[in-house]
Amino acid sequence: MQRGFDKVIKRGIIVDGQRTPKYVSDVGIRGGLVTYIGDIANSGDAEVIDATGLIVAPGFVDLHTHYDSQVYWDPYCTISGWHGVTSVVIGNCGFGFAPCRPEDRDRAMLIMARNEAVPLKTMKAGMPWDWESFPEFLDSLRRTPKGVNLLVYVPLNPLLMYVMGLEAAKSRPATAAERAELRRLFIEALDAGACGFSAQYTGTGNTQRDYDGTPMITDVMAHEDLMMFAEILRERSEGFIQMACSPEIAEELAAVSGRPVIWNTLTVGADQHGASTANHREMIQWLDDANSRGNRVYAQALTCSTGFYFTMEDWNLFDASPLWRNVTLGSREERKAKMRDAVVREELKDEYERGRGPIAGGTNADDNWIGFAGLGDIFMITPQTEKYREFEGFTIAEIAERLGKHVVETFLDIAVDEDLATEFQTPEIKINTPGMAEVVRSSVALPGISDGGAHTKFLTNATYGTDFIVNHVRTTGIVDLEEAHWRLAAYCAQAAGLKDRGVIREGMPADIIIYDLETLKALPVETVHDFPAGEWRRIRKAEGYRYIIVNGRTTFIDGECTGETPGELLSHGRASQAAYLEAAE
Repeated sequence: MQRGFDKVIKRGIIVDGQRTPKYVSDVGIRGGLVTYIGDIANSGDAEVIDATGLIVAPGFVDLHTHYDSQVYWDPYCTISGWHGVTSVVIGNCGFGFAPCRPEDRDRAMLIMARNEAVPLKTMKAGMPWDWESFPEFLDSLRRTPKGVNLLVYVPLNPLLMYVMGLEAAKSRPATAAERAELRRLFIEALDAGACGFSAQYTGTGNTQRDYDGTPMITDVMAHEDLMMFAEILRERSEGFIQMACSPEIAEELAAVSGRPVIWNTLTVGADQHGASTANHREMIQWLDDANSRGNRVYAQALTCSTGFYFTMEDWNLFDASPLWRNVTLGSREERKAKMRDAVVREELKDEYERGRGPIAGGTNADDNWIGFAGLGDIFMITPQTEKYREFEGFTIAEIAERLGKHVVETFLDIAVDEDLATEFQTPEIKINTPGMAEVVRSSVALPGISDGGAHTKFLTNATYGTDFIVNHVRTTGIVDLEEAHWRLAAYCAQAAGLKDRGVIREGMPADIIIYDLETLKALPVETVHDFPAGEWRRIRKAEGYRYIIVNGRTTFIDGECTGETPGELLSHGRASQAAYLEAAE
């Protein structure tokens, strides 16, 4: 006998996230859970959604985001929430805001402003800062209305800063007393519901820098301190790890912890002609070998085209070059003065002629296997003065040739003449289909790297779920729908220890997307002023998602927000037991 339902999805094409062949059926939802799959003859008083001809699939799980602050003013964590994402993981790369003493809040926000390019004045206006400890931060998130589910890492930068102080944490290993306190606070965070820890561990040559241009704390932390956190996960037999680090460190962490490691980043490399290079094959082979040795390492894979929009007012992705890093630090006037300086210019020109930076995307020209654009290949898309209007849409190299100047001088002159407000754009990385197919089909690859909530003026990669379905299923046929939805939802949930997400199954929370496969697409990039303190960002909305449902309640209908905020804080990888008991009543 069927129970009553709150919502019934009728006659949809169900792709359940379990690699089950798609089929047509009804889905009954009650109390936020899927309670019945099959023909429902009598819907009673339930809301009925006619899904005839539409795909009914589990919501995407976005493992790599930086919505740690944005969730406080944007419950739906857009761009992700517009593009089929129903669960996000925050606290990535070791960056975050807890634990944090009141006197350190500004410094914590400055860190995030530089390395993840979240506008500082927006954070100051939009964050409640009603916590100090990590458990208090989770309580704050629990109180905050959410349109998506949240899972939270313990980011190691704020933890190390809280215990050791900023300068000590960057200059030496923890003392015995400090390590004991780090251990205590990490266990306290895990007890409160954290899913594990995250860090960026790339040494002094790292590309994502602190506000003052120095390395992040975790980039220079002691090896033994890093491994201590992994040992705690082994002792507890729980949690997982997200790392930006060398393959060797990732595998060591997996071995020491006995827990999964999600490693950044698996990307199809490309030469200047767009032909894929072999680097991704070498990484896939290492990942396969690591797993065969019993060390569970997954790779976050970049599965969509990537390009950047930026101005020199707030650009931070030239940091791999010490010379350019220096130019982009300081006030607007200080930066312009350095850009005018003849000695600085000669140093930058010499570096350029030696085949080095800057590369838009965070590396140097001699280590650019991903295929990011060099300085000459960048387009000037929005000149701010009549002086450069005729060059709109030209590359810096083309403008330099027409003006008879060096590429570096041309770029700096434009930036200075237009008060750092000129908009530039990098060309999209050209990746051929066979190379992408090898990554997408890899048994160790997790789609993602959305960076949602970060680089808000530069990047719109949080469309990756939509792009995956459109490009890799509908257009190229690299994978079928069943495989795609397993990777975008169930496989990501499994890797992250999400115990109750990623599939459509009776008894599971109803995180469901309903979309038209033929019309699904990401819309053009827009600039909107929708952040606190009047700040702007770049966005891409979606078309083709008819309904987005989180915990049984609809958050978007045809792209329009309903105002519902049914998202849960997923402590220990699942919703609270109270939520389940309430739903079962």
